[in-house]
Amino acid sequence: MIQMGMMIAVAMALSAVGSTAHSKMAMQTFPVLAGAGAHDVYPAPDGAVWFTAQSAGKLGRLDPRTGKSDLIPLGPDASPHGVIVGPDGAAWVTEGGQNAIARVDPATRSVKLFPLPKERRNANLNTASFDLQGVLWFTGQNGIYGRLDTKTGAMAVFDAPRGTGPYGIATTPDGQVFFASLAGNYLGQIDLKTGVATVLEPPVPGQGARRVWSDSRGGLWITGWNSGDLFRYDSKTKTWARWRLPGDGPQPYAVYVDENDRVWVSDWGANAILRFDPNTGKFESFPLPDRYASVRQLAGRNGEVWGAESGADKLFVLKAE
Repeated sequence: MIQMGMMIAVAMALSAVGSTAHSKMAMQTFPVLAGAGAHDVYPAPDGAVWFTAQSAGKLGRLDPRTGKSDLIPLGPDASPHGVIVGPDGAAWVTEGGQNAIARVDPATRSVKLFPLPKERRNANLNTASFDLQGVLWFTGQNGIYGRLDTKTGAMAVFDAPRGTGPYGIATTPDGQVFFASLAGNYLGQIDLKTGVATVLEPPVPGQGARRVWSDSRGGLWITGWNSGDLFRYDSKTKTWARWRLPGDGPQPYAVYVDENDRVWVSDWGANAILRFDPNTGKFESFPLPDRYASVRQLAGRNGEVWGAESGADKLFVLKAE
């Protein structure tokens, strides 16, 4: 039986601007099947937490109340990357191994695949986001982005500007869809009618835009994997802001914006989760309990921040006290 991880208290480190104030955070860890290769996580409305078990080729579901998790097979040669919960309450997975979008019913655990067109083989699917019309938009790091009408099954796939690189994707509260291109070093804005993507240039060349998340006011927060920066693009004023992460060699990967518009970032360089307050410009650091945790995605609900320690095959939740 999978055992629940112990509760541990971690004190916040000094912020980048030298703050001396300290507060405590509570982190709870949940071991999952060894070798599962937990990658992305997404909390569900019913209290469970979905996670992609990339190495196992399955979708995982954790019950935080008991600490138990189970794995759902997605099909032969599966290698899932991202998972989100759709308007229908189902788990939607970017399934790179089968080059398809997968829908997993939370009640029956049945799996339905929506394959990409045959001419779009090996897209290296990454992440997905629903627009306000219920259409699923997704990225493929081998140079594509696309959309799926989940009601009809109709799919369209587009060539990304600059070829390879599309990675993170997000929808703003007013319904705009943006994606980040890691290899292309840009933020892409998609015209939802034509499917055409416009390149938006961050203020640092070669920054390696990786993940993106929207705040409540339509600001897009982007991690600069190569440059060690956190960026914000204001979709209304079309302006950029930039903050350098603390430390000598930051490597920001995942980004998540909570209900209070505080920004959370996983920093591989520090092996920590950072909290950024846009109002003060201060970072706080919460060290991870395991070395080489490799946190690739963050998501949350009701004041909780969830992630997966891929290197340790654990999920964790971080709660502000």
